Amino acid sequence: MEQEKRYSQMTEYELKQEIALLTEKARKAEQLGIVNEYAVLERKAIMAKAYLLNPKDFKPGELYEIEGDPGVYFKIDYMNGIFAWGYRLGGKNEEEALPISLLRSVN
Repeated sequence: MEQEKRYSQMTEYELKQEIALLTEKARKAEQLGIVNEYAVLERKAIMAKAYLLNPKDFKPGELYEIEGDPGVYFKIDYMNGIFAWGYRLGGKNEEEALPISLLRSVN
C-alpha cells in the first residue's frame, strides 16, 4: 500500500489537484446528505489551501475576517506554521488556532 504524502510535502500543483478532488468529493457527499463526510472533506480542503499560502503574510497583532463567519474578526497573537493563534473579537476570549486559509485581510 502506498503511503499518502503530507500536504507539507506536496508541490503547488499536487495541492491544487488535492483541493479539486476534495471539493468534488465534498460536493457529492453534500448531495447525498452525508453531513459528517462533507464536513471532514471541507476541513481537509481548508488545510490543503493553507499550504498554498505564505504564513509570513499573516502578522501578529493584526485583525483578519474569518471566512464563512461574516462580521467576526480574529486577532493574531502568534503564528505556528500554517496556524494563526489568537482570539475572536467579541468572543469568549479563549485562545484558538485557525488555519491561515480561513483568514481574510481587513485592509
